[in-house]
Amino acid sequence: MSKLSLSRFSTVVLATAACALFALPALADSQARIVRLSDVQGSVQINKNTGMGFENAFLNLPITQGAQVKTRDHARAEIEFEDGSTLRLTPNTTVEFSALGLSDSGKRLSAINLLEGMAYVNWLGKDEVSLNFSREKISLARPAHFRVDTSTEVASLAVFKGDVDVEGPAGKLLVPKKKTATFDAASDDKYTVANKIEEDPLDSWDKEASAYHDQYAKNNSSPYGYGMSDLNYYGAYSNVSGYGMMWQPYFTGVGWNPFMDGAWSWYPGYGYMFASAYPWGWMPYRYGNWMFVPGMGWMWQPGAWSSWLAAPRYTGALPTNFHPLVAPAAGTVKTVVVGKAGPVSTLASRQVVNAGSAGLGIPRGSVSNLSHLNHQVAKTGFAEVRPAPQFSTTSSRAPMATSSSSGRSAPRSTMSSPSVGHSTSAAHASAGSHH
Repeated sequence: MSKLSLSRFSTVVLATAACALFALPALADSQARIVRLSDVQGSVQINKNTGMGFENAFLNLPITQGAQVKTRDHARAEIEFEDGSTLRLTPNTTVEFSALGLSDSGKRLSAINLLEGMAYVNWLGKDEVSLNFSREKISLARPAHFRVDTSTEVASLAVFKGDVDVEGPAGKLLVPKKKTATFDAASDDKYTVANKIEEDPLDSWDKEASAYHDQYAKNNSSPYGYGMSDLNYYGAYSNVSGYGMMWQPYFTGVGWNPFMDGAWSWYPGYGYMFASAYPWGWMPYRYGNWMFVPGMGWMWQPGAWSSWLAAPRYTGALPTNFHPLVAPAAGTVKTVVVGKAGPVSTLASRQVVNAGSAGLGIPRGSVSNLSHLNHQVAKTGFAEVRPAPQFSTTSSRAPMATSSSSGRSAPRSTMSSPSVGHSTSAAHASAGSHH
């Protein structure tokens, strides 16, 4: 199947008899924005200004203006913006999203405060962003990829690609690519610029994550690029007779439905929003329609975007014994888990993938050619994989995922919800080093 971008489906008319339509009045406002918690590894927390302080965070949580995200020891996180730009947090890092809005001209504007720790920014330049760290302010209106570290008294900015404008107590500074600026907080943030970048052990993680998005999100012309790499890694589009172009995740199986795993999370001013536990579970839960197609199961039709949804909607005839999503009672502000929720950041050396898992338990990019593996699971009900890192900073050789050839039934996998991903046959070009 060919890889198709969401923009190809902008003319599809949404069915009018929609069930479970949870539209967000606040998000329908032209000034409201949400960004995506797109990767969670280890203990990550979020403060959504509910009055409960920091809570445990999980994959696909919407992030709204004023929220803070914090990583604990050995934890990492990634936040994905509408145009596909990313902010990656290393262990013991806290950021605040002080502004997520739109200008009068419709330009997306983001303001981020790095309160502590170290972060990577890969900004694609389609929108405008400011990042405050220490007493400095970075302003971006063009593509740039850089690392900011405030974990010591001397803050540093290392620019991998592009150039970065910085302004602080010591004045304005333009930091070109492959250079590092340091700012001494004890001396009015006086700066020095080095003609090199000292490598950090976490640079390889940032490179691999960037390579994943570069490979699987390419050829996307949609104005909303976040989540595209995961749709293209964990599933495929097909032209379904009588329905048109539809997307379906791999490894669905009989009895699977897209509302089985996730959580309801409360947001002041917005109410409850549903966050899917599936690694691809962003765009199909924010707009468009799910439909149950006889003989094929649940499939998602993007349709034309009008406004963000608090929960997924579905149309058409429903299968027997289907239980619709029901939002928690008003006034309850605690997170309510549905099925499984919580990401998996690594895949065991030998893992059984079952029909019905729909990508749960497969971290993004950890197994090459999920389409081929999907055909095996469809025939036998399961397959065994021996994953290897798909994106190497030292080699472009893609790994192989081997599957069990036995016809006997496999034990039920103990998969829990993973961190991002999805694959189409056209998306397996080798990914190069980013820095």
